[in-house]
Amino acid sequence: MAANNSGSEPPIPEDDVKHEPEAKGKAPAASSTTTTTTMNRSGSRPQLDLSGAAIHGTLEDRNPTILLPNQSDDISHLALDIGGSLIKLVYFSRHADQPTEDKRKLSTKRRLEIFTGARRSYPVLGGRLHFVKFETGKLNECLDFISSKQLHRGGVDSPSWRSGAQPDNIVIKATGGGAFKYADLFKERLGVSLEKEDEMDCLVAGANFLLKAIRHEAFTHMDGQKEYVQIDQNDLFPYLLVNVGSGVSIIKVDGHGKFQRVSGTNVGGGTYWGLGRLMTECKSFDELLELSQRGDNSTIDMLVGDIYGGLDYSKIGLSASTIASSFGKTISDNKELSDYRPEDISLSLLRMISYNIGQISYLNALRYGLKRIFFGGFFIRGHAYTMDTISFAVHFWSKGEAKAMFLRHEGFLGALGAFMSYEKHGLDDLSAHHLVERFPMGAPYVGGKIHGPPLGDLNEKARTSISYSCYLYDYVVLNIKFWSFKLPNLKLNPQYESRSHSISWMEKFVQKGTQITAPVPMGAPATTGMGGFERPTSKGDILRSDASAALNVGVLHLVPSLDVFPLLEDPKTYEPNTIDLDHDEFKYWFTILSDHLPDLVEKAVASEGGTDDAKRRGDAFAHAFSAHLARLTEEPAAYGKFGLANLLELREECLREFQFFDAYVSIKQRENEASLAVLPDLLMELDSMDEEDRLLALIEGVLAANIFDWGSKACVDLYNQGTIIEIYRMSRKKMQRPWRIDDFDTFKSRMLKKDQPYKRALISVDNAGADVVLGMLPLAREFLRRGVEVVLVANSLPALNDITANELPEIVAEAAKHCGILRKAAEAGGLIVDAMAGIQDDTKDEPASVPLMVVENGCGSPCIDFRQVSSELAAAAKDADLLILEGMGRSLHTNLNARFKCDALKLAMVKNQRLAEKLFNGNIYDCICKFEPVS
Repeated sequence: MAANNSGSEPPIPEDDVKHEPEAKGKAPAASSTTTTTTMNRSGSRPQLDLSGAAIHGTLEDRNPTILLPNQSDDISHLALDIGGSLIKLVYFSRHADQPTEDKRKLSTKRRLEIFTGARRSYPVLGGRLHFVKFETGKLNECLDFISSKQLHRGGVDSPSWRSGAQPDNIVIKATGGGAFKYADLFKERLGVSLEKEDEMDCLVAGANFLLKAIRHEAFTHMDGQKEYVQIDQNDLFPYLLVNVGSGVSIIKVDGHGKFQRVSGTNVGGGTYWGLGRLMTECKSFDELLELSQRGDNSTIDMLVGDIYGGLDYSKIGLSASTIASSFGKTISDNKELSDYRPEDISLSLLRMISYNIGQISYLNALRYGLKRIFFGGFFIRGHAYTMDTISFAVHFWSKGEAKAMFLRHEGFLGALGAFMSYEKHGLDDLSAHHLVERFPMGAPYVGGKIHGPPLGDLNEKARTSISYSCYLYDYVVLNIKFWSFKLPNLKLNPQYESRSHSISWMEKFVQKGTQITAPVPMGAPATTGMGGFERPTSKGDILRSDASAALNVGVLHLVPSLDVFPLLEDPKTYEPNTIDLDHDEFKYWFTILSDHLPDLVEKAVASEGGTDDAKRRGDAFAHAFSAHLARLTEEPAAYGKFGLANLLELREECLREFQFFDAYVSIKQRENEASLAVLPDLLMELDSMDEEDRLLALIEGVLAANIFDWGSKACVDLYNQGTIIEIYRMSRKKMQRPWRIDDFDTFKSRMLKKDQPYKRALISVDNAGADVVLGMLPLAREFLRRGVEVVLVANSLPALNDITANELPEIVAEAAKHCGILRKAAEAGGLIVDAMAGIQDDTKDEPASVPLMVVENGCGSPCIDFRQVSSELAAAAKDADLLILEGMGRSLHTNLNARFKCDALKLAMVKNQRLAEKLFNGNIYDCICKFEPVS
């Protein structure tokens, strides 16, 4: 975007905002006019239509796509913010349709009253919002990118692209000065018209959307520490938005479409870059920022100690290290410009401008009684010291009452606002639980080829363009940005480095990515400060330049099918992760996951038949996931607020990016068959007990069977000591009470209190094989016997050896062949659709059974975050009065401390010594039976 923040100078280009021109020779004046804006919705190109959005399809593919029942086939939105320094591009992509639901799922939805009408079936994650940056000076690369992906024509997978049709009158939304300057070039190169949107409107609309829809969008940055802030959507307005481009705009935002520019200054990023370029030999803005890390401003700035002989001016609270005058020392030095180090010049400039921006911003916040100040613009750029300096200024002048906050997507505010100016974009109605941020390390990869139109069908220029696009951009979607950092101490298993087979484009990119050097770490400078307060303190090497801040921006997956779990006691205070993933904790799990990586790769490759292509993808996955771990080791908060649940899900997402959709599929099948073979004997044994003994045996059985977890090295080592049944029996013998948490007696009293203790039980299952067959199914059967509806809740996508909702009905059907209770309930719940021959039926004369149903939880991880669950699970919870969480991931790593509006039973075996010690000062294989009656 362009801006004019000048007082007596002509307008200077600005990257992010446009200011009204001031009268020549006068200081920038604050606008006193409130602008209430209703954004113009364009109808000149196909519209992204979210009207009447509802889910009608499977939850099996958690690939990010948007569920749009009224959306036309040929849609791919694109919006641009073309500034003086950078081009920011936001685009939406979709995925192909998935098969329609089977009879079992439709039956479950009818029973749960999830009505979707005669709507089209889309994958569960309907689409992605991608964020990409280019330098404005390299506009041709941006045009090549758009052309290669055919974003202006709906994308390379759109019907119009495949058919060769040429849409007429294509219009793309754009904002920023470049929308005017480069309009003819876009028309010439792409055949599109740029429809210009007001820059300030877009800026505010983008900020409002991010603060409303992204859970961990805003953060503070003090003393090198990033801390994410949860913004209450009901208490968002008013706030101050400070956009620091070439100049600075200060905007008071009072609501959606309601804002006023209250102040501004012509001293901003353009000042820093302009003076820096004149005084140093830097060729880029980022190079100038990097220089500042090695600077010492005490050689240039006049400090209080320089005036008072090294002493503090304690009477008015100024220390010797306080800056009395920026660049003041150069007045008395008999030196030329060449005598000063460029590093010191850059740092002095940075502090002078950052401190003043912070101070002016706070004074405006004070003027309007605001305590929330959000900073954005290309000057910020995720640069750690810039954020620290601004934060320190706001903290000092406000005496700690106000906070400077920053936005992770801050560089894309204008582009997002332009995107939202399309009619029926659907983003207005999205909430935080509809958006999932992913940091993919892969690209569409089918049979070793780029997923898209056949390269042989294109001319040479187009083939080069598409290959270039996929190589540089599509790999991580933000993508070249993601690899612009060094991977410190990255040590891969030697087998991933020594393979001599042919290397695909994917692996070339991974290998290239590991060779890029990082910015130089910065130690604490000797002196800083500004007139009136001390310098911000640095903490060793962590206060580094983060010129690659775009690395920390993932792809937003729009998921209209996700809901907040309605039985959470307080969704606002709910935190899924039991243990914070601090640096030490992450270092431990880094080791655990790294050690597990070779075995995981081996099983993933085997699941794909051990082909050469699978081996190549396995190697690439290992490189990619190791890069993620290295990045998070360097900066645990790089991807937002990150807990162990997020880390484990990141691994599964990374596997899926490389087309490994179920690494443990053969293991699960083998263990399911072995467990089903002995289930009839177990049920007969249970039926011979009285109800008290049977209930205890059932809980013991659940805990004993939970040992079958391929995510635990300790458990995997046990598998070599016998068959599944032998290990299960051995585990049962160890299930002696008391357990580490033992609320069984309370649970027993509730269960045996009356014939029908509950109306509906939601039972979340964990692992395949003995865990679900010998542990959870018998427990579910007991509830059915007592007239309780049972809803089995399982993963939407595979994660390690966890059972999925797609696999569970087949297991239930097999178990039902030998159990009338399960058969009648499965028939009532729609899990058994056709008559089954040869079934033992000893319940012909019994009344109709309560139903046994299966729903997906919306997850593809060993853990579960109840702020984002499937619409099916949310609907099933409507009449539920008992929730059972089983397994270490769902009831220990997450949700151990979660409170619900219904009774909750948490069952798990602790299969990690460190976790046992941290949670209970206990030991590996300790068990918990935690019953929490609703108050």
